[in-house]
Amino acid sequence: MSIPLTRQLAFWVIASIALLIFVWLFKAVLTPFILGSVIAYLLNPLVKRFSTKGIKRTTSSALIITVFFAIVTIIIVIVAPIIAKESADLIDALPGYLDKIFQAIQPYTLMIQERMGENYIEDSKTFLKENISKVLSVSGGIAGGLAAGGQALIGMLTTIVLTPLVAFYMMREWPAITDWFEDLIPRDQEGMIKDLIDQIDTKLAGFIRGQITVAFLLGVIYAIALSVAGLNFGFLIGITAGFLSIIPMVGSTIGLLVSVAVAWFQMGEMQYVLIIAAIFIVGQVVEGNILSPKLLGDSVGLHPLWILFALMAGGSLLGIVGMLLAVPVAAVVGVLVGFAVMQYKKSPLYKTGHANNDQAKVIEAEPKK
Repeated sequence: MSIPLTRQLAFWVIASIALLIFVWLFKAVLTPFILGSVIAYLLNPLVKRFSTKGIKRTTSSALIITVFFAIVTIIIVIVAPIIAKESADLIDALPGYLDKIFQAIQPYTLMIQERMGENYIEDSKTFLKENISKVLSVSGGIAGGLAAGGQALIGMLTTIVLTPLVAFYMMREWPAITDWFEDLIPRDQEGMIKDLIDQIDTKLAGFIRGQITVAFLLGVIYAIALSVAGLNFGFLIGITAGFLSIIPMVGSTIGLLVSVAVAWFQMGEMQYVLIIAAIFIVGQVVEGNILSPKLLGDSVGLHPLWILFALMAGGSLLGIVGMLLAVPVAAVVGVLVGFAVMQYKKSPLYKTGHANNDQAKVIEAEPKK
């Protein structure tokens, strides 16, 4: 018996709303499960490769998870104290930088003072110093917490403990989980839905396995290069630029602007500024010609603007959980919208307009009697 399209759409809308309500109600405890699932998805190809060599999936999953989290722990132990120190130093240096900026633009502030009042500039300086210092204090506090307490991404002991366990069980049971989901696919639409899932997987793989790896390597390159060049807060700026490179071009652009400004305040020499700028230019060349071709290949990922919107929307709605879910949801929505547009162009709604236009052209082309 064929089910009408409207009833099918109603079912999936209700199911999506139920899932959204579930995430909203349990968002406080979902973080380790989402992180574990992402890590399992990221590392699953390695498990498959080990399995083809005759190693049991449980053994390979345990080995890979142990090595992965050991590397993450070592990185945190090494990096967190440096970030904490440079964050504190930046907070101390920021008022001096702001004073230099206002001194540089002082000749141009007379008109602003006349329009906005004599105390406007001084009030703006005070506002900027207080609020930027607060933001950096929060960042420094997070970094300090990482260094002192070993509280990884979220700063919660339960997340640190549960995430590896969730990742291990997800990796071990990955074939059974995927088979279970495939068994739920309606039989008469199995081919179409599997094709959509493959498209979603391609986009997610292009982002999670590709772009995040590229961003990590860029952060390492920028942090080491800026530190070797002697730039104040170079390690912090480099790591931040690499993290923001999850959204292509955003991290490198912000890192370039901030590092050039710091270089000018530090040395006041154009030659040093050009050296610092060259680091980011070389980083972009390495990314475009080596990292991205090797790690991303020809896979079609997600558009940077769509990623930015998804991260902001997810963060505003569900906080950290929303940001973790943002990219998978963006991939799903992107594929479904593309599929809907394709179906629309095959439908009479789209073809009717073209038919009417073609008919009008035929009438116009007929000779008048």
